Amino acid sequence: QVQLVESGGGLVQPGGSLRLSCAASGTIFSIGIMGWYRQAPGKQRELVATIFEGGSRSYADSVKGRFTISRDNAKNTVYLQMNSLKPEDTAVYYCKAEIKRRSFFAAEDYWGQGTQVTVSS
Repeated sequence: QVQLVESGGGLVQPGGSLRLSCAASGTIFSIGIMGWYRQAPGKQRELVATIFEGGSRSYADSVKGRFTISRDNAKNTVYLQMNSLKPEDTAVYYCKAEIKRRSFFAAEDYWGQGTQVTVSS
């Protein structure tokens, strides 16, 4: 049984910063790709950033230069540092992790429940 729990969302003014965290718990053998997605009202869920176990990263064009994804493998946690926030960043942010529960199990994707980020003056 695996659970992902996000935290760190909230209300911030344009130009402000927030740091999101997502911790995985339960029976975990290994974690591969971890990522952050977001979904604004009336829009499709979109990929924001991903990070591989070895540290390689990728970002959506809309957040490049402003957001930084990182991970702490010892804590089974992925972070999203969000700087220079804009109103268009307002969305529910979800984390996803590719997890193997046992060495002989296939990797599966797990999702957190989401955390609200609102950027408004």
